[in-house]
Amino acid sequence: MKNKKQNIKNNISLNKDELIAELEKSAELEKSAELEKSAELEKSAELEKSAELEKSAELEKSAELEKSAELEKLTEESKLKCHISILEGKLIKYQANIRDLKLRNQAEIENIRRRNELEMEKVHKFALEKFTIELLPVIDSLERALDLTYKETNQSKPMIEGIELTLKSLLNVMHKFGIQIIDQINIPFNPTIHQAMSVTESQHIAPNHIVSIMQRGYMLNNRLLRPAMVIVTKIQ
Repeated sequence: MKNKKQNIKNNISLNKDELIAELEKSAELEKSAELEKSAELEKSAELEKSAELEKSAELEKSAELEKSAELEKLTEESKLKCHISILEGKLIKYQANIRDLKLRNQAEIENIRRRNELEMEKVHKFALEKFTIELLPVIDSLERALDLTYKETNQSKPMIEGIELTLKSLLNVMHKFGIQIIDQINIPFNPTIHQAMSVTESQHIAPNHIVSIMQRGYMLNNRLLRPAMVIVTKIQ
């Protein structure tokens, strides 16, 4: 009986230890499960945080790319505007050069036209120069013939009148074509149109004035053909 009680007591003690062990094991399992759950939660939080960080990084990268694209676009637009501005400046300069060249050409054409007009006018004015120079000895001969006929009293009057009429007609024709005669006396000596042949004293004409014409001079449209040969009063 005593042994039976002892066995029962031992069994109760054993069951109690087993129960405690089971409870401890269960507590450890629960703790382990909680730790695993906590670890999983931490891992999940880390994964979520990592995902958020990756998403944030992607968003930042996307923003940077968009900003870079905008800057690149602005840079391209700026380059394009700068290029357009340069082209506009070149166009303005080219147009100014064209206008300047056009004005220069017009001025040159006008100058050529004026020069041609002056040359033609000059040709028309002095076309008779050579002919007139060749004609002057004929006029001189007629004038000398008149001087001789005036001195010769036996010459007939009709001959004298004929020579005078011929000379007068010839001089009138020359005058119509712009030929001027230099035969004035009692005017100051002008070396550009007079050729002094001798010097004399005179009480009636001022010094350095023309006192007599030895040979007439001629001008064609104010161009000297031949100077007048003159006698000049002496300078006192």
